Amino acid sequence: MAKKKTWKEKLHDVKDFPRVEKLTGKMINQWGEGTIVIPTPIEVDELMRKIPKGKLTTINQIRNILAQKHGATIACPICTGIFARIAAGAAEEDLQQGNNDITPYWRTLKSDGEINPKYPGGVQKQIEMLEEEGHTIIPKGKSKFRVAEFEKSLC
Repeated sequence: MAKKKTWKEKLHDVKDFPRVEKLTGKMINQWGEGTIVIPTPIEVDELMRKIPKGKLTTINQIRNILAQKHGATIACPICTGIFARIAAGAAEEDLQQGNNDITPYWRTLKSDGEINPKYPGGVQKQIEMLEEEGHTIIPKGKSKFRVAEFEKSLC
């Protein structure tokens, strides 16, 4: 049985990415004509790492930057989200190993300012980290949370 990869190994596993492909089939119905880039996990991590304390970004902002960088119409929303989760997991591994210079994944929100429950420590850890940086967190329904007026803190 193969050993399970660490988050850091996943972060540096570029496979055959980045890759730009023509949008086809159902993707055209959703996104229109054009191209889609599948970035590398490390590219997503590098963009997340650039967000300074007190500032925020959204996964859609990251996708827009990646699409522009690669001359594509869009960046893959699924891959970009997965790679953001990998970056967050790798950051937590670094932290557990005593490295405090980690990717501030809690500063990367869903497109509507919602906190991503899939990041390490779940929503509660991110609420604590975001409040430490001066953000106000508000409930969004029963079990979801978002950063109040997050647009004012976007990079």
